[in-house]
Amino acid sequence: MGSRYGGLKQMDGMGPSGETLMDYSVYDAIRAGFGKVIFIIRHDFEKEFKAIFNTNRFGGRIEVDYAFQSIEKIPAGFNIHPDRTKPWGAGHALLMGADMIHEPFAVINSDDFYGAESFQIIADHLQQVSLDSASFCMAGFRLCNTLSVTGGVSRAVCGINEKHELTSIFECHQLKRNNTEISGVDESGNTVTLPDHTLVSMNIWGFSPAFMQHSADLFNTFLQQNSMDLKAEFHIPFVVGKLIESGKATVYAYETTERWFGVTWPQDRDAVVESIKLKVYKGEYPENLWAI
Repeated sequence: MGSRYGGLKQMDGMGPSGETLMDYSVYDAIRAGFGKVIFIIRHDFEKEFKAIFNTNRFGGRIEVDYAFQSIEKIPAGFNIHPDRTKPWGAGHALLMGADMIHEPFAVINSDDFYGAESFQIIADHLQQVSLDSASFCMAGFRLCNTLSVTGGVSRAVCGINEKHELTSIFECHQLKRNNTEISGVDESGNTVTLPDHTLVSMNIWGFSPAFMQHSADLFNTFLQQNSMDLKAEFHIPFVVGKLIESGKATVYAYETTERWFGVTWPQDRDAVVESIKLKVYKGEYPENLWAI
């Protein structure tokens, strides 16, 4: 919704030819071998969004479809607080595309830059899994590569074992560098200090279609406890954590050396524009992504 950013950052052109951060994600996904993109959006800005992100924009390089998230689209039998306006979160948004996804797939945020290596990591794993596989994956970033110069950030901190399997995932907030340390608070409000190389999730995941049924089941449980709450959100890391705890899935955490950047606050924009310029200068991306 871009409430902190002051506008729809998904459609804000930041590249040298007006590219959005999503354009770079789609470009990298195509290079990694993905064949379809589903944009999960709100009906509120459907017309404006489709005017930009359509098959023509990508020159027929990838199939394009849309799914729509709304607060009212929940299973029957639940009541919603009449004053609720906040969406149910990315986990609920993903469920909006369940009927359109019939193959292994990646999930990303629209306002994050992940880099080509991250998409290749996910694609390489998904090429090895079946439609009913419970072998999922994520591209994990080093915490030091995900900090913001404009203030503290929230990150999902990952625990992994010697097999590179995710063993735990928990949120930390207000993370920022203090001299040589990175510190913040955990979900209980306790101060935490984390090393630079701590692996964190930036919400780039690889799943089989089987993930959807697990997610739908947990969303029902979530609503039993939170359907009348004004702000509770259903997050993808919550689903992943529950599947790990129950032993119903194995999630491989592959480290990427890419440096993340994104926009949360208006003051983030200039840094993102400069980061993209540098990547274009280095030859990592063309000056115009979609030029024929």
